[in-house]
Amino acid sequence: MAKKQVTKIIKLQIPAGKATPAPPVGTVLGPAGINLQEFCTKYNDATRDKMGDILPVVITIYEDRTFDFVIKTPPTPFLIKKVANVKKGSTKGKKEIVGKLTKEQVKEIAETKLPDLNCYTLDEAMKTVKGTAENMGIEVEE
Repeated sequence: MAKKQVTKIIKLQIPAGKATPAPPVGTVLGPAGINLQEFCTKYNDATRDKMGDILPVVITIYEDRTFDFVIKTPPTPFLIKKVANVKKGSTKGKKEIVGKLTKEQVKEIAETKLPDLNCYTLDEAMKTVKGTAENMGIEVEE
């Protein structure tokens, strides 16, 4: 079987289980010429168990208008806000504290994000998550 030629790689962030051919998905994928309804159905089926989360997806489109996609873990700030139960991060960064996380919660987020981070150990991933949390105005308790 001959190799398929990749024509485009598109990265999107779509709510889990809620992809529709309407904007923003349709406006980005429509010009690529793939079947929007087929993509939406496959994406929604694959993400149904993560409803409520925003998931990054990398879509590879081939010259014969077929596609593959890889679903990544939710963005770190999204997970931090969800666990800390805050609507948004601080507008003043570290200077304004808007929420708190325990070390166990940071570890839980780091375990979730580890496959998509450029870290090799859980400790490194925890440092990355802690830094993101602190820059969002979320205090990490030791």
